[in-house]
Amino acid sequence: MELNEKIMNLNQKTMDLNEETMDLNVKKRVAIIGLGLIGGSIAKAIKQNTDYHVYGFDIQDSVVKKALLVEAVDDILTDEALTACDLTIVALYPGDTIAYIQEKAPLFKKASIVLDCGGVKEIICKAVEPIARKHDFIFIGGHPMAGLEHSGFAYAKKALFNQASMVFTPAQGTPIEVMDEIKKLFCRLGFTNIQISTPKEHDQVIAFTSQLAHVVSSAYIKSPSALQHKGFSAGSYKDLTRVAKLNEVMWTELFLDNATSLTEEIDGIIERLKAYRTAIDQNDAATLQELLKDGREQKAIIDGEYF
Repeated sequence: MELNEKIMNLNQKTMDLNEETMDLNVKKRVAIIGLGLIGGSIAKAIKQNTDYHVYGFDIQDSVVKKALLVEAVDDILTDEALTACDLTIVALYPGDTIAYIQEKAPLFKKASIVLDCGGVKEIICKAVEPIARKHDFIFIGGHPMAGLEHSGFAYAKKALFNQASMVFTPAQGTPIEVMDEIKKLFCRLGFTNIQISTPKEHDQVIAFTSQLAHVVSSAYIKSPSALQHKGFSAGSYKDLTRVAKLNEVMWTELFLDNATSLTEEIDGIIERLKAYRTAIDQNDAATLQELLKDGREQKAIIDGEYF
């Protein structure tokens, strides 16, 4: 009797070990919605740096086929496949992100992670966090701080995120082990700086660091003098005009979704420019020199330099 029990226990342990081995052999599944510059680059980076099984979806069927051809994704995402995904990354415009998550909420695997990559966070998080609680999945707001002046899968790069920052705006109560898992994944994709923020703080800061820069670049390039710049321009012109090559549809939505913070930044730079204009117009060398000195010292402080 004792021998039979020992054999049964041994058999059970063998079965348990086999199940554990099978679990280890099952690849994690990730769905990427939107295979533009950001979504396509994430797909390529995940394929290069992890053993995740990548499903891809894009509204343009030709983009999905190209992603399959270059092995940026393993399979086309279907509703059935979505129900088995451990992680879903939504790389769409803010309005489309909200609409997609609302529509697919019943399909997301219980306790799976859904992460967005939108350039604004308050409007998305306010809409999606209640949906996540209702349908028992974990939503994390995200914003990869990387990009190019071009858009679309044709420009997606597996190294786009090398040395870049990734901002997360997790909902209150998000398990620390979930954040640790996500942090480790994005570090494997090339990100070297992980920031945890609130949606409100994110949108206030991003209005200055990203959105204002695009507004200024777009306005600057409209000067009539720009038509005569060839042969008279160098690095400063190139630096200031690079992001004028923007996607006007996407940036219009981002600007309007963050209107309060962005208009405050625009008002601020208008007032500061007026001070420079007045000093120049009045030939006030002392004031102008002080304004320029203040700007130089502020830049040094921000960069951690001494002067």
